[in-house]
Amino acid sequence: MSLPVSIVGAPFLGDPAFRRVIAAIEMDGDRARVVGGAVRNTLIGVPVDDVDIATTARPEVVAARATAAGLKAVPTGIAHGTVTIVSSGRPFEVTTLRTDLETNGRHAVVAFTRDWAGDAGRRDFTMNAIYADADGSLHDPVGGIADALAGRVRFIGDPVERIEEDYLRILRFFRFHARYGRVELDKRGLEAAVGLQEGIGQLSRERIGAEMRKLVTAVGAEPALTVMDRTGILAKILPGGGVLARFSTTIDLALRHDLPFGLEARLAALAVDRQGLAGALRLSGREDKRVETIVQWGGELAARMDEATVRLVVVRAGNEVASAALVLAAAEQGCDPKANLVQIARDFRPPESPVTAARLMAEGYVPGPGLGAELRRREAAWIAAGCPDKFNGGV
Repeated sequence: MSLPVSIVGAPFLGDPAFRRVIAAIEMDGDRARVVGGAVRNTLIGVPVDDVDIATTARPEVVAARATAAGLKAVPTGIAHGTVTIVSSGRPFEVTTLRTDLETNGRHAVVAFTRDWAGDAGRRDFTMNAIYADADGSLHDPVGGIADALAGRVRFIGDPVERIEEDYLRILRFFRFHARYGRVELDKRGLEAAVGLQEGIGQLSRERIGAEMRKLVTAVGAEPALTVMDRTGILAKILPGGGVLARFSTTIDLALRHDLPFGLEARLAALAVDRQGLAGALRLSGREDKRVETIVQWGGELAARMDEATVRLVVVRAGNEVASAALVLAAAEQGCDPKANLVQIARDFRPPESPVTAARLMAEGYVPGPGLGAELRRREAAWIAAGCPDKFNGGV
């Protein structure tokens, strides 16, 4: 079977915003090629999110040419050769071809080059080192096309060397396999990742958290995390243990019942130690609060898994939290949630509550703890009654 030599017709190639960036860069003998995700995803039929560009032009030259062409140039990583060019309101990350002069497992000292093969050799996986000219012609110096089409995540060259350049590549190896892998984990890559896992301790929690967010939401997250757990790698990242069984069960239940199960829900399924998880992955305040809410309501549902309690969660926290809390509770109980509870969590849209503070004050209640307690009591009665449009107030 012959491999493709072009991605001509890819929508991003005809994008006027992209064409203006390429036209601005390709002057005085310099070349610019798309590299990485946009090329890989086009080849395998996955939507393209970002278009990254590699070029022989030095970063200061890229910035000057972009500005002269009326485009905005932002020096987002100038020391490493990266300039973000904004065209028609969209960012294009443009990076000068590089070779590594020095690496320490976290960051690299680079030198700029005009050698495309040398630039490819310093990247992580073969499927991320496929280049495309503006006309769609492909350049594949490390055999990435075959790997991308096969769903094979393979390090470029020696996996040990690639990981020692940046230990985050251990997590990227599992994340890319969870997202794109369709064959077994590459044995050489896995052996290197397991053997070098102590290097994860050198990474910042911010970088680890960013990578883990992408990993846990990938379609193949569960089997990838299972391997990480079995080999001890997951323990280097997450506090506590024994979370994979619950994570696997919640994912299965959510898929089986067509329930929404996004990032915070997946993190909640991993949160044996919620505060530890927040610190380990540097969760934002919003993310941590959402995880805490799901865990707390999951506990409520584990104690009382009935229609009134599910409706209560929907009213207080919304359908997504109710759905996540329901499958979390079911996983804890080792049961399959009943269809009526699933339907309420997923689809119930409660009407505006007739129980209000203004109504209670009209009855003679005064602002304070007593009013709040009565408001909660009547709201609970309204929810238990099925959230009817008309309600006598629970008196």
